[in-house]
Amino acid sequence: MEETPTRVLTYGGEQIRVNLAPRTRPGTTLRIKVHPDLRVEASVPDGTTEADLDKALHQKTRWIWQKLRDFRAAQEHATPRTYVSGESHFYLGRRHLLKVQHQPDAPETVRMLRGRLEVSVQDRNVLRIQKLLELWYFTRAQEVFRHRLSALLPTTLWVRTSPALKLQVMQTQWGNCSPGGTITLNPHLVKAPRDCIDYVILHELCHLQEHNHGPAFWSLLERVMPGWERHKARLDGMAEMMLQE
Repeated sequence: MEETPTRVLTYGGEQIRVNLAPRTRPGTTLRIKVHPDLRVEASVPDGTTEADLDKALHQKTRWIWQKLRDFRAAQEHATPRTYVSGESHFYLGRRHLLKVQHQPDAPETVRMLRGRLEVSVQDRNVLRIQKLLELWYFTRAQEVFRHRLSALLPTTLWVRTSPALKLQVMQTQWGNCSPGGTITLNPHLVKAPRDCIDYVILHELCHLQEHNHGPAFWSLLERVMPGWERHKARLDGMAEMMLQE
């Protein structure tokens, strides 16, 4: 198997490996992304010279190092879930305390009540509590995402019919748009604030018009969501805490 081409940057005495992902579609711009799992990836358009690539990476080295530092700091504060009363779980950007109730003869339920997530289980089984919460998040995500998609569609005049929407847990993406126009969203996204959810949905709706991350794409996104960088930065800052739940 052919190895992924890489570059190694050095900053603050640390070596940073950058995976290079060639892009052959016209209109693509060179973009660098730092993932919450500490992978660094550069999307390199076809025809980019070595000099231009080195210059772009050099200009972004400090930014990459800072993003890695922030993600590592978030990981240090992230604790493994034990699904017991008193834990906090995100929903729409707010923390909610978990309350587990053992009720052998009652139906198993999850409900939100006065800032708490109350889980009623027939058996005190951690995996069962986790599964019930995952199903609750998935159901709420379907409702929230469909509602936000409907609310945002009037601002995206290039979208004539509502696109197909599906949910899928993804390790490194909040959403994507298929060549056929289906928008896929990560159900974990429902833990984020509404403005961050709107950013991801609008990002994918823009891909229905502009398939690449070229200048036209970012111009379109700026038009429908001025200052989108602020919402993206907020989402990136919360990613590790939300994805580890």
